[in-house]
Amino acid sequence: MKVVSAGLTDVGRKRNHNEDSFLIDDELQLYVVADGMGGHAGGGTASRIAVETIDKEMRRARDSRDNPFISTPNLQDALIPEALRTAVEKACLAIYTAAQEDPRLSGMGTTVISLVVRDDQVFFAHVGDSRAYLIRGELIQQISEDHSLVNEQIKAGMITPEEAKHSRYKNIITRSVGFEEEVQVDVMGVISEPKDVFLLCSDGLANMLEDREIQELVLNTPNFQDVPKRLIDMANERGGDDNITVIVVQMQA
Repeated sequence: MKVVSAGLTDVGRKRNHNEDSFLIDDELQLYVVADGMGGHAGGGTASRIAVETIDKEMRRARDSRDNPFISTPNLQDALIPEALRTAVEKACLAIYTAAQEDPRLSGMGTTVISLVVRDDQVFFAHVGDSRAYLIRGELIQQISEDHSLVNEQIKAGMITPEEAKHSRYKNIITRSVGFEEEVQVDVMGVISEPKDVFLLCSDGLANMLEDREIQELVLNTPNFQDVPKRLIDMANERGGDDNITVIVVQMQA
């Protein structure tokens, strides 16, 4: 399939600097959103190291003898998930090491949501509460699971999803890249169909818009390249409480 992509990041209305980073590598068909944390210097540094390291490691893997980008007939035989996992783990170590070497960066970390397309197979690696969505016609489905305190509370039946939206703990994540030397990375894969849209975003978008609003805007934007800006504009109209980053990837026959 042909892949068309677009991405954009914005500081939002309440912050004075942007700690998000994103990567669009159409050659590798690799796409990453990272939402940094750890103060003015730390957050932006962590997210930047994450996207740069993941891109470098996936390129290195492609050029190795055990190239994971070689096509496989089914998902379970694919090597890309483990390559993505390793790339995020190396990003984690790189961020942690940088923080140990510079006291100004102490405690920094980042979320990561990454996507690789190979033929009709789409793979994800995920840490934190940045999200991946699949939009297929009238369906929108969150593919990633938030590593956040409120999501743990929802799963335990302590609060409802509606209560989570207004919880004072909604920005607390339970897993991040670089805060510790190692991290557990979730990986997954799906089979795509023509016209599928995959959307990666930081919580600056997900916290401001309902899933159905995201789906409707994607479907009703005539020029696909305009989708990230329109989503960001809507999040800013709602208050723009955080940095906002969006990547959209469309599968075309």
